[in-house]
Amino acid sequence: MDGCWHDSFYWTLRDLLLNDNVDIGRLKAGIDCRQQGFLGVTNVINYIGNHDHDRMLVEMGKEKRIFGEEAFRRVRLGVVLQMTSIGIPMIWMGEEMGEYKEKTIGVAKLDWSLIADREDNSNHANKSLLALYHGLVRLRKGNRAFFSTNLEFIHEDNDAKVLVYQRWSDSGERVVVVANLSGSYLANYYVPNIPANGWWHEWTFNYDIKIDNNELHLDIAEHEAKILVHRGDEWEPEPAVESPPATEPDQEQKLDPSTKKNLPSTQPETPSQ
Repeated sequence: MDGCWHDSFYWTLRDLLLNDNVDIGRLKAGIDCRQQGFLGVTNVINYIGNHDHDRMLVEMGKEKRIFGEEAFRRVRLGVVLQMTSIGIPMIWMGEEMGEYKEKTIGVAKLDWSLIADREDNSNHANKSLLALYHGLVRLRKGNRAFFSTNLEFIHEDNDAKVLVYQRWSDSGERVVVVANLSGSYLANYYVPNIPANGWWHEWTFNYDIKIDNNELHLDIAEHEAKILVHRGDEWEPEPAVESPPATEPDQEQKLDPSTKKNLPSTQPETPSQ
């Protein structure tokens, strides 16, 4: 047998996302399946939902009365952990767009209106979740850090409930995941042991950050994970191009093309006070 359902991964994330039970040791064993005796990236199939269980969004609503943005925030955290762990991620149909129906032995067609264009943008959370899945799939396929079992936990904070780990390739690609497992916003949070200095791209919110002394300070919201992708040792941001100063309207002058002379300004005069 090449691989199996990573059942303990599901129950660990379920306990975290639904019950706020933060067991960092248990979570580390789920993220790095080698701690459970598995050998390679194809040995486990990681999932946060399948046809044997209600969807995570359904369970949050039924058991904990967690709805809306709070529910989607927790699901996004679970998705990042799933897609950056060692193993093969399995996405249950509709999970990527926030399908909400309970499990049934009958017919339950996907609700495609969840990602349709709406004038009121009331399905923004669903469309954002789909975009997150799209991006993470591209990241996994394009970054060789996910092709191997190279994984190291570089920081864990049981008080703040933060776990940080890196994936890397032997050819130099590096990815660092900073996961806030708590329900508290962490401002200017300090992360030591960043594996390389220089420029990194914060993938989740699309900005660049420079690391010195292998240290990082960042703001990270409750139930949120950020993904840092190393830019490489030689990468530098392009210098900003300064725009020419804008001409004040009352200083504008028009040129008469026939005489090449300046015409009087057509700006109305300011009334006397």
